[in-house]
Amino acid sequence: MGRFDGGEVIAVSSNETYSFTKPNRESITLLAGLGVEGDVHAGVTVKHRSRVAKDPTQPNLRQVHLMHDELFAEVAEQGHDVAPGDLGENVTTTGIDLLALPAGTLLHLGEGGAVVEVTGLRNPCLQIDHFQDGLLKRVVGRDENGAVVRKGGIMSVVRTGGVVRPGDAIRVVLPAGPHVALEAV
Repeated sequence: MGRFDGGEVIAVSSNETYSFTKPNRESITLLAGLGVEGDVHAGVTVKHRSRVAKDPTQPNLRQVHLMHDELFAEVAEQGHDVAPGDLGENVTTTGIDLLALPAGTLLHLGEGGAVVEVTGLRNPCLQIDHFQDGLLKRVVGRDENGAVVRKGGIMSVVRTGGVVRPGDAIRVVLPAGPHVALEAV
């Protein structure tokens, strides 16, 4: 199991229009059952264009995208310059092994009462290579057994709304076992 204590929000980002990157903000407001206030991906049903095209009535399990800043250091070693918000995440974290969290984990973000429930892994798409050529293979790879490994952060839904700011502590509440590993959503 990964590290689940001592996490912190280092940046928050949102964008009201469809764009791969999201500008950093002083704060974001999470709205229960919807996502980030004013963000193009907020809503009860799917908002990602490819998913809307398939079935616009699907529930939105991708209301808030969280990414670990440790990934930025990893890809920097391979020549990629990536900063918070560049990969479209809403909340950039440090100190928590997001990818190892089980489905249903609750993340309490800061003192404002915001709580998100982890729904799954982000499934990185080709847009990442449009942002920086060759980056996709750095965030999606294969393990020694040939299984796909997705490193592009996690997705969540908002259970309790509240304001989230850089510097906010993150408290992790694991679900009652047995734990279910995250899959792409």
